Amino acid sequence: MATIGFISLGCAKNQVDCERMMFRVQEAGYTVNEGIVGSDVVVINTCGFIDSAKSEAIDYILQTAALKAEGQVGKILVTGCLSQRYQGDILQEMPEVDGILGTGSYTKIVPAIEQLLSGHKVVDFGSIDAPEEEIGRVVTTPEHFSYIKIAEGCNNRCAFCIIPYLRGKYRSRQLDDVLYEARVLAANGTKELIVVAQDTSRYGTDFPEHKRLLPELLRELCKIDGLHWIRVHYVYPDEIDDELIDVIASEPKIVKYLDIPIQHCNDKILSTMHRRGDKKLIEELFAKLRARIPGLVIRTSLIAGLPGEGEEEFQELCQFLREQRMERVGAFVFSPEEGTPAATMEHVDEEVARERAQTLEMIQSQIMDEYNAAQIGKTLEVLVDGYDEEQEQFYGRTYADSPDIDGRVWIASEEPLHEGDFVNVTIDGCIDGDLAGYVTEEE
Repeated sequence: MATIGFISLGCAKNQVDCERMMFRVQEAGYTVNEGIVGSDVVVINTCGFIDSAKSEAIDYILQTAALKAEGQVGKILVTGCLSQRYQGDILQEMPEVDGILGTGSYTKIVPAIEQLLSGHKVVDFGSIDAPEEEIGRVVTTPEHFSYIKIAEGCNNRCAFCIIPYLRGKYRSRQLDDVLYEARVLAANGTKELIVVAQDTSRYGTDFPEHKRLLPELLRELCKIDGLHWIRVHYVYPDEIDDELIDVIASEPKIVKYLDIPIQHCNDKILSTMHRRGDKKLIEELFAKLRARIPGLVIRTSLIAGLPGEGEEEFQELCQFLREQRMERVGAFVFSPEEGTPAATMEHVDEEVARERAQTLEMIQSQIMDEYNAAQIGKTLEVLVDGYDEEQEQFYGRTYADSPDIDGRVWIASEEPLHEGDFVNVTIDGCIDGDLAGYVTEEE
C-alpha cells in the first residue's frame, strides 16, 4: 500500500482534525509516514486564520512542491482552513497541488487519496455546517497529554474573525461521545487532558435544551481514572457562570488555569468588534474568579490596532493590563482579514499597531518577571515533558503552563525522570524567563 505523509499547521483543534484523518488513512490500510520524504501523498492540513498563518501554510506547500519536483514526494493534497478560504485560487495559483479538501470534507480523506493515486485531481468541499462525525484518532502529542475537541465552528461572529466563515456554525459533540474518547485517551496513557473548541463555554447550547453543559462535562471527565490534570481553553467572559466557577474551584483534577480571550478592554472597541460584554463585566468576572479560585492563572489574548483604537484607547488597554496582572498574555497585531466586517473599517497603521503590541509585551514581561520571582522558594507539582540534551536538564510544566504556548520548568534531578512523571520541584531560580528548580520530596 501507499505511504501517506502529514503536515499539520495551526491550532490544536486543527491538529485533532489531522489526527482523525491519519486514523482513517491507517484504517484503510495505508502507511502513515513519520516524515514526508518518500510519501506517495503528502497531506498539508493548513491554517488560514491570519496573514502569518496563511504565509506559513503557503511556505510549506511550496517547500513540499520543491520536494515533489525532485521526485522525493508524490502527490500533494491541501486540506483545512486555507483550502476552504481560497478554494478557487489554490489549484490555479499553485499548479503543483494535486487536490484540495475543505474543512467540511476532511472525513473524505481516503477516497481523495484513492483518486489522487489513480491520477485524478481532487476538489471536494462539503458543508461546513454538517454535524461532527465520530471517528478515531492517531494521537500525535506525547503520550502523557492530549487535546480533546468538544465542538466545531463558532457562532460568535466577532467582526475581526474569519473562523465562522471557514468552520461553520457551532456544533457540540454529544457528551457521551466526548467521554468515550476521553476514556480511551486515559487508557492509552493520557494524564493531562486539554479541552478545546473555538468556544468551550458554549458547549451544549446548540442542543435543543440550550443549556451550558461544560460544567457537567468537566464533572464527568474528573471521574475518569488515569486523568490527573484537566485543562480548559477558550472560555468566553460572558459565558462563565457560577456553576462553571464552582466546578473549577471544587474539582482537584481541573487545573486552576483558564484561557479567556478578551482581545481588548475598551467598551467602544468591544462593541464595534461585536464582542459580548464590556470592560465592567470583564473586571468583575476576573475579580470573582480570583476570589473563588485561589491560585488561578488567567491566560488571554489582546489585539493591538483594532479599528477604533486611538492613543487614548490603547493607553486604557495598557493600564488594564497593569491593573489586572494576568499571568499569561499573548499580544497580537490586528490583521484585517478579507471577508470580515473589520477589514473594511478604518484602523491604525500596521507599524503603529506593531509598536503597540511590543509595548504590551514589555508590560507583560515585567508582570511575568514578578510572577516568576514570587514562585521562588515554593514547591510546585510539575509534569515532566522530556530531557533537553543541550541544557542537560529535564524540563516540564506546572499547572500554570499549557504545552507549546506557555513556559517550562527546568528540573535538576539526581535520579532519571520519565515523560509523564509528576514530581515535586522546589523553585530556586529562573533561566531566560523560565522557572528552574530541583526535585524534592516535599509536598
